[in-house]
Amino acid sequence: MGTKISFPRPDRKQAKGYLAKTGQANAPGVVVIQEWWGLQDQIRGICDRLALAGYDALAPDLYAGTTVPYHNREAAAREMNSLNFAEATDQVVRGAVQYLGKTGVKVGLTGFCMGGAVAILGACRIPEVAAAAAFYGLPPEGAFKPADIKVPFQGHYANIDDYITPKKVDAFEAGLKAAKCKYELFRYDADHGFMNEQRDVHERKAAELGWKRMLGFWKKYL
Repeated sequence: MGTKISFPRPDRKQAKGYLAKTGQANAPGVVVIQEWWGLQDQIRGICDRLALAGYDALAPDLYAGTTVPYHNREAAAREMNSLNFAEATDQVVRGAVQYLGKTGVKVGLTGFCMGGAVAILGACRIPEVAAAAAFYGLPPEGAFKPADIKVPFQGHYANIDDYITPKKVDAFEAGLKAAKCKYELFRYDADHGFMNEQRDVHERKAAELGWKRMLGFWKKYL
């Protein structure tokens, strides 16, 4: 139901992405950030679902057209490690937020895995973001401080996760609490990537609950 678009970055260069619209005037917006696999069909599907739920949704293409098959973790890691996270956040993601918010509506930011890390960076670095929700992602240590998150934040993390481990999540939550951030954080008895129905780590009940919680969060803050 969506379409590929180009939109301006703050530096006036052009970025590309996938936009799904509600068909309603002045609908709030959500920017959706990809996993390390690139702008896959599954992420476009997230945008479509958000549009059906009443939000214009834009997924910027952080890999400029490159996608990686799910089995090729080496290629995915190579693409992610070559990404300039600060530039991607400040230019591509901020441009997407500004594009959705150009009529004055509120815009939220969400992401999955690598995209969850970018969503947190965006909550720290993009002044136009109204709220942020991250799924099983954290920026590298030293790239941010929980106290830098100035908008309402919702986190979704897996208890079976060798990458974003429960220990890392504990430390993150302690930082949020110490900084008196406005946040809610949920943990699921599921594996990393549980929201992605195209992968064998998908956990339907956890994914449905995470989706319901995110929609409630957007309804409250957007």
